[in-house]
Amino acid sequence: MTVPTQEIEGCRRAHRVLLDDLGELTDAQARSPSLLPDWSVGHVLTHLARNADSCTRRMEGAVRGEIEDQYPGGYAGRAADIAAGSGRSASALVSDVRESIYRLESAWLSAPAEVWSRPGRDVSGAEQPVSNIPGRRWREVEVHHVDLGLGFTVADLSEGLVALWLPRLLARLANRADERSLLAWMIDRGPAPTLGPW
Repeated sequence: MTVPTQEIEGCRRAHRVLLDDLGELTDAQARSPSLLPDWSVGHVLTHLARNADSCTRRMEGAVRGEIEDQYPGGYAGRAADIAAGSGRSASALVSDVRESIYRLESAWLSAPAEVWSRPGRDVSGAEQPVSNIPGRRWREVEVHHVDLGLGFTVADLSEGLVALWLPRLLARLANRADERSLLAWMIDRGPAPTLGPW
């Protein structure tokens, strides 16, 4: 199995940008609404930390030859952990994000090459090779960096992430709209079609 080096390096850069932007986070900002409904900045940061832990858990399981669940307790456990951590001080939130990132990056860098083809289990219960984790984490970091609403916008998404992710999303676009309407829009012969959910 080839180590997903491009995704790991892209995610590590996204981690650095996120941590740099959190350097001056205040308690008031941590409690302010994020761009996600019903979530404060503290909710988003707690999610980013627990998501990093979920990636680390599955990588460490793969090293041991075990299939680990992404979140203990599934969706309910994930939601409870996010709610429980969301009201902490800015310094506690940032420290949690930073430490979880360092644990994850250490797990990636120390994993033998053969581990990357082993499975982990995502929150939906689907088993996938852990080689998918760095790319998914990279998307989580950059998209939720936008969701914080602290100045990082979609215009700041890295070129590497856009180049990796956009073709995959475009390939699935026909599943979300009437194909003829989609084609008409893409050749400038009609309005943008209504898209169904992913």
